Amino acid sequence: MTTPTLDIHLTDHDLAAALRADALRGLTASPKTMPPKWFYDARGSELFEAITELPEYYPTRTERALLERVVGEIARTARAEVLVELGAGSAAKTRLLLSALGAEGSLKTYVPQDVSESALRGAAELIAGEYPGLAVHGVVSDFTDTLHNLPGGGRRMIAFLGGTIGNLVPAERAEFLSGVADVLEPGEQLLLGAGLVIDPAVLVPAYDDAAGVTAEFNRNVLYVLNSRLHADFDPASFAHVALWDAQQEWIEMRLEATRDMTVTVPDLDLQVRFARGEQMRTEISAKFRVDGLTTELETAQFRTENVWTDPQDRFALILAERR
Repeated sequence: MTTPTLDIHLTDHDLAAALRADALRGLTASPKTMPPKWFYDARGSELFEAITELPEYYPTRTERALLERVVGEIARTARAEVLVELGAGSAAKTRLLLSALGAEGSLKTYVPQDVSESALRGAAELIAGEYPGLAVHGVVSDFTDTLHNLPGGGRRMIAFLGGTIGNLVPAERAEFLSGVADVLEPGEQLLLGAGLVIDPAVLVPAYDDAAGVTAEFNRNVLYVLNSRLHADFDPASFAHVALWDAQQEWIEMRLEATRDMTVTVPDLDLQVRFARGEQMRTEISAKFRVDGLTTELETAQFRTENVWTDPQDRFALILAERR
């Protein structure tokens, strides 16, 4: 087994500073917001894993089934020597790509990226054990602003799966896709997974399940603020809201105050007032039309090589080449 290497570009101190900055900006904005990345402490990660098993939550199983069906074609087209995965987490779906690229005989290095050093270290060690001879080079960073830290050393394919592209508003998407293009050489590739616009009657329950797991996941951002910034949010006093914005074509998750309250955040020297019925946006999950997304890729200097969708047109995988 090759011993994995790990580059640390994001420390616990950096994460704490980022949380303080995001919380100060978001809690003093009108309307209030918090970025979705702060759902994910250990409890938040467990809740999200539970969400992916819910009957209403189709995206994870739909993307996986699609990837299983087309992964051989992806590997034959890409013939990547280096697979970079943004937001790797446990690297569960990555094994499909690793095996297919390995069968093509091209793959030499796997580069998982994540904000969590502990999660990344564990995933890197597991992958190194399962794929002897494969070099594993982990990168602890925030994919939104440290793309330049991704290693090269061969023809690369960057995989950004899970529909996470939908958490970015259009201006952020344009900046991100241009940033990916900037770090890739002409001929290198991006594999993008994105949820598609479908019937809201199917879409909304995926973010508002009957068992209330997504509601707890949404409220977890308040537990994170309490534990890390010593705030005194009462999570039980906030209701989970999920709605479809037909104009923007995205799901919004919000937390709605069920009573008037004042929250103290000592680490920010801040008091935050919530009126009954006031909502704080915690996540958007944009859904796409294939033509619109390929246009965004074209604007960012990519050429779309192939688009695959599931039989119900709920999810798309797009392989795009840096021009």
